[in-house]
Amino acid sequence: MSHSAEEFKPLNIAVLTVSDTRSEENDTSGQFLAESLTQAGHKLADRKIVIDDKYQIRSVVSQWIADKSVHAVITTGGTGFSDRDNTPEAISVLLDKQVEGFGEVFRAISLEEIGTSTIQSRALGGMANHTVVFCLPGSTGACRTGWTKILADQLDSRHKPCNFVMNLEA
Repeated sequence: MSHSAEEFKPLNIAVLTVSDTRSEENDTSGQFLAESLTQAGHKLADRKIVIDDKYQIRSVVSQWIADKSVHAVITTGGTGFSDRDNTPEAISVLLDKQVEGFGEVFRAISLEEIGTSTIQSRALGGMANHTVVFCLPGSTGACRTGWTKILADQLDSRHKPCNFVMNLEA
């Protein structure tokens, strides 16, 4: 895996934190993602926090998907198995295509970090209206894993042999 000499294409990326308890002051996962994507050269298109309610999640992500200026959406939280974890159910119906490999690779990498607890992660990815959507677990560690080991490269137009930027209306 490498980066080619071609020019970097910055994306407009929106970040959604799904949590019943997080606020702007204590949302370390959303803050990590916002800082990481801007440090990588992308633009933070928007950042919101919503409670773990599939209709509120779906409402915010639907607006971003419909906005042609938003190229990517990253959510954090709501991917576990508790009754309040609804992100996969909220997002999956919005997707035109799922990226099955994202969840598989995320769990494979996480296996080395957190052991078999990774099977409880329902991390997922997909495309909707030429917008790529990735749903990460809510811990800052999971966001760090997802960003540094998968998304930073896959959202970099120079990453070869392929990346998601070529599929976006960037």
